[in-house]
Amino acid sequence: MLKCKAVWQKLAPLARDSSTLCRQNMKRTVLKCGCRPTLVPRAQMSSKIPGGENMAYYILVGGTFLGAGYYAYKTLSGDKRRYEERITEMSSRSSPLSGEQPMTFLQPELKEEAEPSEAPAAEDSAADPLGPEPVAAEPVVAEPSATEPVAAEPLAAESPAAEAVAALPEIPAHAPYLLIGGGTASFAAARSIRARDPGARVLIVTEEPDLPYMRPPLSKELWFSDDPTATETLRFKQWNGKERSIYFQPPSFYVSPQDLPKVENGGVAVLTSKKVVHMDVRGNKVRLDDNTEISYDKCLIATGGIPRNMQVIERAGEEVRKKVTLFRRISDFKSLEKIAREVKSITIIGGGFLGSELACALGRKSNESGLEVVQMFPEKGNMGKVLPEYLSNWTTEKVKREGVNVITDALVKNVSFKDDRVEIKLKDGRMVTTDHIVAAVGLEPSVELAKSAGLEVDADFGGFRVNAELQARSNIWVAGDAACFYDIRLGRRRVEHHDHAVVSGRLAGENMTGANKPYWHQSMFWSDLGPDVGYEAIGIVDSSLPTVGVFAKATAKDTPRAATEISGTGIRSESETEAVASGVMPINPTVPLAPQQGDDYGKGVIFYLRDKVVVGIILWNVFNRMPIARKIIKDGEEHADLNEVAKLFNIHED
Repeated sequence: MLKCKAVWQKLAPLARDSSTLCRQNMKRTVLKCGCRPTLVPRAQMSSKIPGGENMAYYILVGGTFLGAGYYAYKTLSGDKRRYEERITEMSSRSSPLSGEQPMTFLQPELKEEAEPSEAPAAEDSAADPLGPEPVAAEPVVAEPSATEPVAAEPLAAESPAAEAVAALPEIPAHAPYLLIGGGTASFAAARSIRARDPGARVLIVTEEPDLPYMRPPLSKELWFSDDPTATETLRFKQWNGKERSIYFQPPSFYVSPQDLPKVENGGVAVLTSKKVVHMDVRGNKVRLDDNTEISYDKCLIATGGIPRNMQVIERAGEEVRKKVTLFRRISDFKSLEKIAREVKSITIIGGGFLGSELACALGRKSNESGLEVVQMFPEKGNMGKVLPEYLSNWTTEKVKREGVNVITDALVKNVSFKDDRVEIKLKDGRMVTTDHIVAAVGLEPSVELAKSAGLEVDADFGGFRVNAELQARSNIWVAGDAACFYDIRLGRRRVEHHDHAVVSGRLAGENMTGANKPYWHQSMFWSDLGPDVGYEAIGIVDSSLPTVGVFAKATAKDTPRAATEISGTGIRSESETEAVASGVMPINPTVPLAPQQGDDYGKGVIFYLRDKVVVGIILWNVFNRMPIARKIIKDGEEHADLNEVAKLFNIHED
């Protein structure tokens, strides 16, 4: 009715004007011709009805009503038809709670295997070095009962829900946040992204078959476990006696890659055993080794590094290469642990962090199994590139006491295979025969994507060159071992340590969500020669720099074991990264003295100087005081007496 009224209001003036115009034209014609027309009944064209309505009026009004009625009929009929079709479609679907259509096609055995991992989840989360996960509702997936067969009925398989599940690709075509690499840096970035964007959908692509895990226990605590199943479960006791898993989170924490695009509150998915081989920065997409393409909005490259091998080993032939382990991953740990139980001799080439830690770990086991452990390196002492000479020599004696045959000043000239054993010939003529070699000679940053992506690789330090915000392009960031970043305090650097992976990954994740923060938080690193001797370091620690060491006698609490008992965690960087340095001087005013050769370096502080400014600090058997060291480096001031600065660490307190 409203439409008819509106039409009439528009047409009525036209009808009136038409009636008036006809009468005027008739009068002009009569006057012009001088005759009167034949009298006929005058048509009433006025909108007023003086006793009756003319034919045009009836036609006009009737047509209007007829058109409006037809339009209303068609509209209502169409709405009713669409409503009935919608109801029919909805009623044909099976309810996920009715039991008619299982929501997943998981086998009952998979569910039973997943259940044990739920029990330690709370404990592992409490010890998570990357902090608590922001609370977000996870998607509820109805799993089949373990007592019922998982078999879809023919009618259920033909339902729209079943067709939709079958049509979902295993690998999502698009990920708002794409993280390349499944190590610590990627996981730290994922947690940081989810903390700032709770609904974010994050996809981690890793060529390893494992979920994100921490690498330090592979060369430390796992070797000291008394549990014979630790190699398979990858659960270990920390120095403080608490048990935890090497994995950051249990499988239940993650969303499957297939479900990632449709989960309501987002989540983190891990695509394992897939490698990104090509990167199209203009098209914002990557290609995997199976030719699958994934587009992204923002991308993080955290590809880490590849263990460096020795040229003499690569030239030695296939027989020798089969007897060599490049230690980096879980598979390497499992393989070496098995080898250590089967052979009589293992030789470790390398005197750095990894080589020294593995030497102490295997040396401790040799006391029980009779395994011969040899460690050789070109330096004069263990960790000679990091520690000052006097402390490096002391560390070498410590490693020898663990049952390791340490060979210093060892330059490998040739490696050969003879009588099912490996012969290592040194340049000075010495010969070492062994059953297996562990090459721990450093890490090569993984920058294979640089060519296809057009990203710059730093000529001096290696790794992808990024700015202080860890940004390589407008929507591409790099974190972890593969990042050559600009430190606003210490200049351009590349760092290969666990805590740097945590710090840089966290910062990259924040910047991917719009934080725009520069790298300013100095990461630390640590190394343990068993549960009784360890150190923490920060900044640039290079033995070629001038150093000043201040030492004191150690007490029972000055060990890695005691440090973890105080902090409650086995990964010491978990607690120190959030602490704040205090400028309060210690109560004990005793002035510490510089070390003398022959001293027992129980605990102390070593300062590394560049242009009279402290750029690096090592805390030797001094724990949980890294924020003080961080503040000293951040201030960047010259110090006339570093003995006074050492008082801040309270190394003489009982």
